[in-house]
Amino acid sequence: MTTAQHTLTVFGLSAVAVVAVLYARPDLARQLSQFITQEQVQVQIEAPALSALMETPAAPALEAAPAPLTKEERALLGSQKQQKFVTSWLSKRYRVAGDAANMLVSTAYLTATEIKIDPLLILAVMAIESGLNPFAESPVGAQGLMQVMSKLHHEKFQEMGGVKAALNPVANIRVGALILKDYVQRGGSVEAGLKTYVGAAAFETDSGYGSRVLAEYHRLKQVATGKKVPTFTPALRPPPATVVAKEASAANPSEQIAGL
Repeated sequence: MTTAQHTLTVFGLSAVAVVAVLYARPDLARQLSQFITQEQVQVQIEAPALSALMETPAAPALEAAPAPLTKEERALLGSQKQQKFVTSWLSKRYRVAGDAANMLVSTAYLTATEIKIDPLLILAVMAIESGLNPFAESPVGAQGLMQVMSKLHHEKFQEMGGVKAALNPVANIRVGALILKDYVQRGGSVEAGLKTYVGAAAFETDSGYGSRVLAEYHRLKQVATGKKVPTFTPALRPPPATVVAKEASAANPSEQIAGL
């Protein structure tokens, strides 16, 4: 206890001495104050920002510049304004959420750019076949937006995960567009291609399917230019593809109902 008392006494006397010196020498007090403040400032400057502690920005990746689009590809891709017009109109006409309609339209345009076909024709077929319902399925097994007969065209789905991908909107649009283009090329005209697509190639008439698709196609062309087109037309539903396919199946069960 005596030692501790003596130690505290020494510290107390030292503190008093320091205070006395600083009181007697104000210049020393100012220098000491400036030194302490400078140290604090330096510590604050060197401290990392909170954002730097939370995440580290990734280094920019060096990517090769994409090849410029050809004139034909730019025409097929269309302007963002055109796609916006088409998306808004289809969303209202078929009562589809705006984000979903935007995804379908964007996919149709990108697919059309890749395989060289009019995106509005893809969307017209999609609208008449399924009413933009990606989970639509006909009694004869036509599935998805483009009503593809996945069992007959299973090889086209192989690179996209097999026939289970038939209800995947992106896969369905791509396969349906490839089938449509093939039928149009083989038939020599859009009308002939649509007749084969709906499974009525062996019949005298397609029950008006082609006319309905082309009418929707022409409406979409007007919409894409910014024209005001009514979103309601009489007798829009049900999609005629199911009716024609059922008639074709009943007439000749062994006939391959394609398209779709």
